[in-house]
Formats: sequence, C-alpha cells, structure tokens
Amino acid sequence: MFSFELLVNAVVAGILLGGFYTAVSLGISVTFGLLDVANIAHPVFIIVGAYAAYGMNSAFGLDPILAGLLFTPIFYGVGVAVYRLYYASFEKKGEQSLRGLVFFFGVLFIIEVSLILAYGVDYRLVEASYIGKSILIGPVGIALRLFVPFAVGLILTLALYLFLAKTFYGRAIMAVSQDSLALRLMGADPIHIKTIAFGIGIATASLAGALLIIIVPVEPAMGREYIGRVFAITVLGGMGSVGGTLVAALILGVVESLTSTFSGPSWALAVSFGMLLLVLAVRPTGLFGR
Repeated sequence: MFSFELLVNAVVAGILLGGFYTAVSLGISVTFGLLDVANIAHPVFIIVGAYAAYGMNSAFGLDPILAGLLFTPIFYGVGVAVYRLYYASFEKKGEQSLRGLVFFFGVLFIIEVSLILAYGVDYRLVEASYIGKSILIGPVGIALRLFVPFAVGLILTLALYLFLAKTFYGRAIMAVSQDSLALRLMGADPIHIKTIAFGIGIATASLAGALLIIIVPVEPAMGREYIGRVFAITVLGGMGSVGGTLVAALILGVVESLTSTFSGPSWALAVSFGMLLLVLAVRPTGLFGR
C-alpha cells in the first residue's frame, strides 16, 4: 500500500545503500574502467574482506571498519601479485580477452571454495555498537548499519578521487588507458602503473567487505550477487569516472529500494538492469563517460 512516509523512507534507505554500492564498485571502476581488465573476481575479494573483518571482530572485538583498514595493505599486495600473474600469463601475450576472463573465473572459484572449506556455508556476522541502532528524524528512520557504510563509502570515494586527480601516480593511472606511449615518454612504466592501479582496486575490497558484513551477514558464495551489480554501476556511471560511479550507485540504490518496497525484492535487480539498458541505448558511454 502506497504512502508518502513509506516512499520517503524507501528513498532514504536507497541513498544510504547507494553509498555502500559506491564503495563496492570503486575497485571495478579502476580495474575495468581505467585498465580495461574485466576482473570478475573482484566481488569475491570483497567477501574475503568481510571474513577478515569477521575474524578480527570475533577474536579481538575489533570494529569491522578498523579491521578493514588494517587489512588494506595486505589486499593491495594480493592485488599486485594477481595482476603480475595475469600480465605474465595473458596480457603480455595478447591473450587477455577470453583467456584472461577464464583466469579471473578461476580465481573466483578457488577463493570461494577455500572460504567454504575454512568457514563452511553458515552465515557470519559481526558485532559493533552502532549495529541495530537507528536515528528517527521526523517520519524517517535511519538505520546506523546503513548510515555508517554510506558515510565510509563517501569518504573512500573522495579519497580515491583526490588521489587520481592530485597525485602523479593518480594522473598516470588515468592516462595509462588513454596513451601508454605518451606515458612512457614521461618516464613512467605503464605496467608498473597498472600494477599499482590493480593493487588499489583490490585494496578497496578490504574496506568494502567490512561495510558489507556490517549491513548483512555473509557466506562464501555471496559475492556472485554483486558481479553484475558492480559492472552495471561502472558502465552506467561512465567507464573510469569516480564521480559517475557515485551517482550511478546512488541511482541504483534508490531504484532497488523503491522496487523492493513497492514490488518485492525479487524485482529489484531486474528493474536496475532494465534501467541500465535504457541508459546505454540513449547514451552508450554512460552518464559521465567521455
């Protein structure tokens, strides 16, 4: 049954969810949008980040977000190693299109099976002072388990935007997909720059995983639900556009929230991808593509 109060709450929940979707999609915005590397294994790294936060929270009572930050350097190192292996095995030989995609499928299933063997298929959750609490502003209820990931997602987005826009390595990452030759003339090694960029993309998964387990309990195969979603957000926002990723994630979050509220959650993804197809039909480069 429709009501204005229900509509407002659904929109607010969608905006908060969109902030989380931004954090989840930033890694793909870098690796796929800027490097043209279709890392379909990215969501499973997010699940690993969630389990890392769970382990630190259950063992030491550490806040999930702090745990996600502490694991960021480790995830960066893993990203560097994965890209080096990918480059040596496929990209260097010019076989990155189909065989490279199979490589990331393999990474996805190896990690997923490893998580199942280590933790089983039961859902895991974390404890924090803000989980389960909410703020009431007039008729609008704001759940802190959504607001905290929303705020952290915005901070992460701003940090990545400033890094790409204001630092030498950030500008080099932006340039590597546009003109590798010009980048070499400036004294930068495109492969080294791509390695750094891929490491940063995977590093964001650590924090995104911590945000995910704050919102919902996780299990090893949960990453599959986000494969289509993160690529849809990246393409919808415009390849490689951090600001576009934020806007697209907010739109997707609101659309999913409204659809779930008034039509049922089973329709949420279908409507979201329908919207994506519509936008691409009108503007193939996405909302902020160049």
